[in-house]
Amino acid sequence: MEKLRREVYEANILLPKLSLVNFTWGNVSGIDREKNLFVIKPSGVEYEKLSPENMVVVNLKGEVVEGDLNPSSDTLTHMVLYREFPSIGAIVHVHSPWATAFAQAGVDIEPLGTTHADAFYGAVPVSDALTQEEIESAYEENTGNVIVRTFRERKIDPDAVPAVLVRQHGPFAWSKTPVKAVEIAKTLEIVAEMNYHSLQLTRADVRLPQFLLDKHYFRKHGKNAYYGQKN
Repeated sequence: MEKLRREVYEANILLPKLSLVNFTWGNVSGIDREKNLFVIKPSGVEYEKLSPENMVVVNLKGEVVEGDLNPSSDTLTHMVLYREFPSIGAIVHVHSPWATAFAQAGVDIEPLGTTHADAFYGAVPVSDALTQEEIESAYEENTGNVIVRTFRERKIDPDAVPAVLVRQHGPFAWSKTPVKAVEIAKTLEIVAEMNYHSLQLTRADVRLPQFLLDKHYFRKHGKNAYYGQKN
């Protein structure tokens, strides 16, 4: 797990560098699918005090199997997403202000421009709010459950839309690797800020036409993608 510990550590220390967190308000995890174990940031530890060695290893029952520190308080949310979205390899949770503003307002982040379409094939959804019973019984696990329920009820592919806004809480994002998941979280924050300003400038329907959404998403993610270098 040493390689994964380092990858998760390096992704976590990117969060303050990319202005995605204040204080200790965020975490990154990554999973080894062969071992069914994931590595996650320890709870409440400042980013400058992190090291690969103090990352915590957890199984898919939410039990710590390696590490002397308590794992992130969001560990059980990560656990649920890894169990229910088997194609994802890493998860980021932050309280970045622009995306969190949309989560608190209960507003989806719609595709208004091609920056959005390069990463998300459709709106980034807002989940339902957790009920009092869900919060008091198993808050972090039920946060994962409400994310999964949102994607299933709205028939959204988590690979095509690799992020969610948990209502009254904030964003979660995911990808194949920890660094890529951080990139998705940063893209979401940039798009949220762009959308906020766009919606202040006009009350017109400025959502992307489907053909432009298709063009930008599939030129990066489709079978005939041509963005970037071949080798």
